[in-house]
Amino acid sequence: MHNRWIIVDAHLDISYGALAWKRDYTRSAQETRKFEQETDSPSIKGNGNCSIGLPDWQAGGVAVVFGTLFESPYRGGMSVGPLVYHNEDEAHDLAMQQLDYYHDWAKRDSRVQVIGTRADLEAVLGDWGLEIGDKRLEIGDSARKTNLQSPISNLRPVGIVPLMEGADPMRAPKELQQWINRGLRVVGPAWTGTRYCGGTGAPGGLTDLGRELLQEIARLGVILDVSHMAQQALAETLDSFEGDFLIASHSNPQHILPTERHLPDAAIKAIAKRGGVMGVVLANGFLLDGWWKDGQGKKEDVTVEHVVRVIDYVCQLTGSHEHIGIGSDFDGGFGVEAIPAEFDSSRDLYKIGEALLKHGYSDDHVALIMGGNWIRILRKALK
Repeated sequence: MHNRWIIVDAHLDISYGALAWKRDYTRSAQETRKFEQETDSPSIKGNGNCSIGLPDWQAGGVAVVFGTLFESPYRGGMSVGPLVYHNEDEAHDLAMQQLDYYHDWAKRDSRVQVIGTRADLEAVLGDWGLEIGDKRLEIGDSARKTNLQSPISNLRPVGIVPLMEGADPMRAPKELQQWINRGLRVVGPAWTGTRYCGGTGAPGGLTDLGRELLQEIARLGVILDVSHMAQQALAETLDSFEGDFLIASHSNPQHILPTERHLPDAAIKAIAKRGGVMGVVLANGFLLDGWWKDGQGKKEDVTVEHVVRVIDYVCQLTGSHEHIGIGSDFDGGFGVEAIPAEFDSSRDLYKIGEALLKHGYSDDHVALIMGGNWIRILRKALK
């Protein structure tokens, strides 16, 4: 069991995997893979071999995850997976089902807590060895001694922060308060293009609805996630958004992967200037340019060193260790066969920290990258 750092993973499609592919995330990833192979589950073909599960988070020291609400717009047969919507009403219903999934899981399982308030966050962190009100992770102290006082057990709950990936489920910007009341804490306006802005594979800027949504996000103090925004929409957002909390939950630098899916240097600097954080995506195709070309990439082609390269690039570009974290996107349309060689599941995320130490990063700075930077954002944003 890993118990050196408190780890936060800012992007996991948990409810999507559960509802679309019938995955039981109370199982470990290995248990799920064994079950799906024995039952010839369609989830393997549709989403790859499983790499996440509650036992993996607990054993790996992953105390908090951002759990998405994700569904795919109908695109003339080009949609992704079985949760597909044709209009905003269908998108609303699918996302609400996913939000209900998180709440229902937490109600029946004491090992899971939906994080909606600062008190919820501190309760989870306290169970992992960080005292309520402790500021050490915010200023760079790893809290390693605190964590090592007692072994991680399966009694330690994992906190889930609900994140909307693609805002079409919000039928109008004025609905944001209703979603907040149900526990939503992070809003990403785009996946592909939405009614709010251009997105991955759908170039464009903010729409009038998008500008109105940004105003509501700022007014209500919600965290804005700019991952998947099209380049024009991203630039407009960084220029106009007046809110206090800005992140990119799962994006890598364009400098390393030169596609419109990821962030140009100017955007990374702008996010950092506003105190934001971006999460490194642990998909091989997002860590090594050309890995996905012609389906020839192999798991062993990408290692934890490629992850360190992304993290180090952001640290050097921004001049700080405070603006990069983990946003693995494990089980986000790719399986264990498409993540770096050293990783079998979420329980291996600590290997990023070990690699950073070998590259000369201090334990305090590693603690920020592994979870402290996300905790800082959450402590400020949650009420």
